Amino acid sequence: MNIPKTDKPRVVIVGGGFGGIQLARLLAKAPVQVVLFDRNNYHTFQPLLYQVSTAGLEPDSIAFPLRKVFKKQRNMFFRWGEVQRIIPEANTIETSIGELQYDYLVFASGSTTNFFGMKTVADNAMPMKSVSEALNLRSTILQAFEEATLTDDTKERQELMTFVVVGGGPTGVETAGALAELKKHVLQHDFPELDLRLMRIYLLEASPRLLNGMSDVAGEKAVQFLQQLGVNVLLGAAVKDYDGSAIKLQDGSAITSKTLIWAAGVVGEMPQGLDKNVIQRGNRIKVDAYNRVEGHTNIFAIGDVATMPGTDERFPNGHPMVAPVAMQQGQLLARNFPKLLAGQELEAFRYFDKGSMATVGRNKAVVDIHKVRFQGWLAWVAWLGLHLLMLVGFRNKLIVLTNWIWNYLSYDRGTRLIVRPFKKKKQAAALEES
Repeated sequence: MNIPKTDKPRVVIVGGGFGGIQLARLLAKAPVQVVLFDRNNYHTFQPLLYQVSTAGLEPDSIAFPLRKVFKKQRNMFFRWGEVQRIIPEANTIETSIGELQYDYLVFASGSTTNFFGMKTVADNAMPMKSVSEALNLRSTILQAFEEATLTDDTKERQELMTFVVVGGGPTGVETAGALAELKKHVLQHDFPELDLRLMRIYLLEASPRLLNGMSDVAGEKAVQFLQQLGVNVLLGAAVKDYDGSAIKLQDGSAITSKTLIWAAGVVGEMPQGLDKNVIQRGNRIKVDAYNRVEGHTNIFAIGDVATMPGTDERFPNGHPMVAPVAMQQGQLLARNFPKLLAGQELEAFRYFDKGSMATVGRNKAVVDIHKVRFQGWLAWVAWLGLHLLMLVGFRNKLIVLTNWIWNYLSYDRGTRLIVRPFKKKKQAAALEES
């Protein structure tokens, strides 16, 4: 693996997401050696993945090379590989590129899509948690319209032009809104031979409201905005099965669609080796108020993969799986490491909730900042500004801002490229057999 030997404590970080980057950066002047592992050689700004999926942005505008993030940090070593197992008793990790010993281990591995044990849905639905999945979804959407132009069968064309988004959180709301704007402003010009009135967009949410992490006002306004854009919002609609064509709901009803976009939940992602007793609901690692894994003194977890139940009266079941939590936990752990090395008392984590927001479309967004709540154009501008600030790299900020300005002025999206045609596993297997 070619990591230099050192007499300094070695801190191994698993995952280059929001939390992992914050921690690694802030350990630049600490008396430690930092080793960061990630299965990708880039950081992904996941809140904007839906824009890649709906042809609003190219993937390189929301991804940033991890080596470039740390190019001036001399105590930092990045390795492109996947951590597969930890051996706590030996302070060792097993990775796809070899073994490495650690003095301190930090899980910042984030989360992956949760299909709630429904295998048929997992086999046929389109997740959206990585750049590759976002590109697959973009190809699927654009391919559907290309295929729709080739058929004379109205029923088949309807299925191809029906898109169902499952999950009423920010990702689901934003994806449904983006699809509606794609229909309204772009597709009618790209496909004049198609009757776009056949295109239907559904947003399904199993609970009685949208945006459960936000206020009732925000949820109601989001429904209103989506309906104005022509999205069919179905609340209390839980998915039971999906075979690639028919989406069966718990109430016995069904929707026919070739494209089911799954944004209904996530679970923590971690390697093997931890005691099952520390794994909590949602495949998250139980940690104490200092992000230390229960039963361990030198293993920590931050961000989506960590849960801290019972430490904050506001979040009795653990903090929400959002970027600000991961970033703040990474920042605190970086401050605590020098104290840990010096044998001093550690600072407990206290989440500073800056509020929540979600965008639905052009001039349509909702913002909750504690008791301050606003919607519409001002909320949309606030959403744009915050996401620009959170993006890693000046180039990425500039490209995204330029794209947004162009899209706003021209009502156009210039990234409608099927660079890598996508075939579902079943389709691909059938083609190989033939």
